[in-house]
Amino acid sequence: MDWSAAIPTFLVTLREGVEAALVVGIVLACIRQAQQPRLVKAVYLGIGAGLAGSVVVGGLLIGLLQRVGQGQTAEAVLVRQLLEMGLGVVAIAMLSWMLIWMTQQARTLKAEVEGTVAAALTGAASWGVFSLVATAVLREGFETVIFLVAKFQQGWIPILGAIAGFIGAIIVGFLLFRWGVRIDLKQFFQIMGVFLLLIVSGLVISALRHLDGAAIAWVELHPAMAWLCWSGGKACLLGPLVWDGRAILPDHQFPGIILKTLFGYRETLYGVQIFAYGLFLSLVGGLYFRSLNPPSPTPTEKLG
Repeated sequence: MDWSAAIPTFLVTLREGVEAALVVGIVLACIRQAQQPRLVKAVYLGIGAGLAGSVVVGGLLIGLLQRVGQGQTAEAVLVRQLLEMGLGVVAIAMLSWMLIWMTQQARTLKAEVEGTVAAALTGAASWGVFSLVATAVLREGFETVIFLVAKFQQGWIPILGAIAGFIGAIIVGFLLFRWGVRIDLKQFFQIMGVFLLLIVSGLVISALRHLDGAAIAWVELHPAMAWLCWSGGKACLLGPLVWDGRAILPDHQFPGIILKTLFGYRETLYGVQIFAYGLFLSLVGGLYFRSLNPPSPTPTEKLG
């Protein structure tokens, strides 16, 4: 049983869940400071609404995947491969944006949430607090659901990893806000960020594999378009086979299965996959590491 498939979903859900827990914890602290215990109910309703919305989206997407996955005709294969590629691309875009944006916004997150809560207290307080919490939970939940659905073909084990990550996020939230335990959140998010960067880079290889499968199905439906498959061999759009590790490092056995889980390794890798992986890792990784160490303000900026 491939328990390693639970590692990526655990890490993603843990990181996303801790982010949501930070927002919820800050909101609850603001409510206590403002002596407005009646608003606690709005916080928990917001959590429930955000989780429910994420579950509904996930259920719809999984149902769609199951429906198109039942057929074995070329048309069904084409639709399935395009859908899985699309989910992979969306997951790559959303998680990359979250990785860089959250790192940049982490320094001002507390002040922004406190400002939003203060504004809500002067208006429709219950609705404002509910909207803030529901949006935060739904945003993190939606990103997690998209990633989970992109991993859906690996079976139910990734779901267990997501549940474990969710439980871990709840524990971290209680450690921070209920029991007052000091955790170096900056270091936590930096470590999680590196893992997330590698996991998302691996999605690039999977998305290209699905694109190639869609191209093969398209050519099967339209033989006149056979010129699209310029690669030759078993691949269509991925270029020449660069790495074949089936004999020495298969991706379904240890340690290859761990490399596949965390770094996107595949026992067969083609030129376009390797190029895209390296390009994505260098571009997004460069943006991420630069966001960890923003440039210091110039003397003119300090005076302004």
